[in-house]
Amino acid sequence: MKKNDIIELQITDITHEGSGVGKYEGQAVFVSNTAVGDKIKAHILKVNKHYAFAKAEEIISPSEHRIDIDCGVFARCGGCSLRHIDYACETSLKQNRVTQTMQRIGKIGFESQPIIYNENPDRYRNKALYPVAEGGELGFFSHHSHRVVVCDDCLLHPQQFAVVGKVFGDFVKKHNISVYNEETHTGLLRHFYLRHGKETGEIMVGIVINGNNLPCKEALIDCLKDTLGENLKSVILNINTQKTNVVLGDKNILLFGREYIYDVLCGVKVRISPHSFYQVNHDMAELLYKKTAEYAKPKDKNILDLYCGAGTIGLSMAREAKSVIGVEIVDAAVRDANINAKENGIDNARFICGDAAKAAEQLRQEKITADVVILDPPRKGCEQALLYTVANDFAPERIVYVSCDVATLARDTEILENIGYTLVEYTPVDLFPRTAHVETVALFVRQNVLK
Repeated sequence: MKKNDIIELQITDITHEGSGVGKYEGQAVFVSNTAVGDKIKAHILKVNKHYAFAKAEEIISPSEHRIDIDCGVFARCGGCSLRHIDYACETSLKQNRVTQTMQRIGKIGFESQPIIYNENPDRYRNKALYPVAEGGELGFFSHHSHRVVVCDDCLLHPQQFAVVGKVFGDFVKKHNISVYNEETHTGLLRHFYLRHGKETGEIMVGIVINGNNLPCKEALIDCLKDTLGENLKSVILNINTQKTNVVLGDKNILLFGREYIYDVLCGVKVRISPHSFYQVNHDMAELLYKKTAEYAKPKDKNILDLYCGAGTIGLSMAREAKSVIGVEIVDAAVRDANINAKENGIDNARFICGDAAKAAEQLRQEKITADVVILDPPRKGCEQALLYTVANDFAPERIVYVSCDVATLARDTEILENIGYTLVEYTPVDLFPRTAHVETVALFVRQNVLK
């Protein structure tokens, strides 16, 4: 097999990024936009020692799970890698991947619980970050590139986002505002940013610029007010003049309204600032937190919530718990978390700013005890030192681990199993339908408690 060969290939699996996989002469061949069961003619693009990459030249016989694609930019956009297969198949693939990863990496000998999902997999995102293309058009980066694929209406976003995006695009064209060029570090507009409170209807609009001022901003605010009416609660100018792939800079300038919006999650009124972490799928987040609470059994327990963001998980349990302490490294999120507690009349929760591992050590020195520890780390998982601190110094009865990458959860599962905690149950939760991503929540119980 060599570059530019045309081969027949049967797709038998899907990778964690959503590409189809087939075997040819003992080598794995990865082909994007294919489905398990497809028989294709594949054009070989690149050959490595043990695997190759290809594109589908022709679908000889389609998978029974292949469906008509309802998005005009699906093949070019880096978002919905699974929009070409039916949703029942997608959730089955995700559940199987979670189980297989936990068994292969974590050495776990049992399957996951049934995946939790929503029957409607579209229009769920409450947040959008659009790179700005020439002429003020908005879209998304193509897979593994910074080439903007223009998209007028993403099917994962509320339809209102498309209306607001058009208002912004028309403003850019009318006032001839320059667009940022990554290679030359010139031009003003970098990203257009939207956040939406599903329960409240409140909307935040953000403009990320390579500079300190947005020309004609009053005209933009007037157009946004005319379009969104009372739902427009915040317009933020975010300053990012660094040569970086990070979207948001550290400095925000308030142009209109307040510096935050509100939503309601699990009965808790939540304040959301530009930098605050907040789950992008409101309805599925409620189901995820319900499962987390089921595992935590918070009634009359002291809960330590590490990587707590704006405090949403801990606050959702606080009315049952004896106490909640949350730790988060993003200062703005900690401020929001403490305000969220106060505004909801929750007086048994407090939130501190700091690295999770260092803060856990500080709390241990303060002789803080924890019956339950909740871990909700970023994609890279937990530092091994933090897991040892949790297990040896806090020794909670239960650890509930919320993971956005099952591979790092599986890695950390093996560590926890070796330091005194047994994985009792784990459940995939589909917070990101039509994409390859899936969350997993896992329950670990201290081994001497199980005896």
